Amino acid sequence: MARYRDALCRICRRESAKLYLKGERCYSEKCSVEKRGYPPGEQGRRRKARAFGYGLQLREKQKVKRIYGMMERQFRLYFQRAEKKRGVTGENLLIMLERRLDNVVFHIGFSSSRRLARQLVFHGHILVDGQKVTIPSYQVSEGQTISVREKSCKIPLILQAIEAAKNRSLPQWIEVDYDNFQGKMVRLPKREDILLPVQEQMIVELYSK
Repeated sequence: MARYRDALCRICRRESAKLYLKGERCYSEKCSVEKRGYPPGEQGRRRKARAFGYGLQLREKQKVKRIYGMMERQFRLYFQRAEKKRGVTGENLLIMLERRLDNVVFHIGFSSSRRLARQLVFHGHILVDGQKVTIPSYQVSEGQTISVREKSCKIPLILQAIEAAKNRSLPQWIEVDYDNFQGKMVRLPKREDILLPVQEQMIVELYSK
């Protein structure tokens, strides 16, 4: 499977926004967006060109893809499924992305980033209703419980992520019991719950051309 292997901080600088791709570093003074708030590359400081129309739509799509860590083909499949659902296509898309297992693991606080959450799922450290699930794109349903496998509860990265998560607010659609290393999706997320700096309608317009 294709993966992005370049420096993650370059992505945030390219989008001129914090995408929280590097866990705790993004919350500290070491964040590259805070230190160097201009695009990467030799000409980054001098670039003054502004995007219009298609350029803005493309940047918005790239931003969402990078937040959730997906390649173009997979992202387009999500969009096609969102189109077939009832309701607003852009909102359907974001809700489906939020329901991904790796994203839910990240929101619960078992990992410091979605990238690490994806690895935890791949390696079998995460259970859904007591059953091991190794598919990061698994769509979590209302009422399902996400937990850490008993043998994995002492992994330092998970313990550190939980300690850090205790100081941050949780999405209203998730309940957490850190003492038992588990969380629950109490309801499906709504658009107003998704506090990301994205304009999903631009993505709809891009794919509709």
